Amino acid sequence: MKKLQFMPEGETHPVDFFVLEETKLAGKQYLLVTDSEDGDGEALILRSDPEDTDPDSTYEIVEDEKELSAVLLLMRDSLEELGIEIEE
Repeated sequence: MKKLQFMPEGETHPVDFFVLEETKLAGKQYLLVTDSEDGDGEALILRSDPEDTDPDSTYEIVEDEKELSAVLLLMRDSLEELGIEIEE
């Protein structure tokens, strides 16, 4: 599982996340990440800026409900194959 470090705004230490799934929508890259490599964990969807070509690109937490629903819809089949349930 790919590991990603994320520096939450206002924090001084990075947080490790593990990438469960990734997809693109409207030219933007989305990652479904979790804070636990094994077992149950909290999950977030992160979005990258399509204009950012830096390999260490910046991701933002997606908070808009419509955007979250659209991205989860794209990821649903892949997640079911992995045995991952999404609680809405």
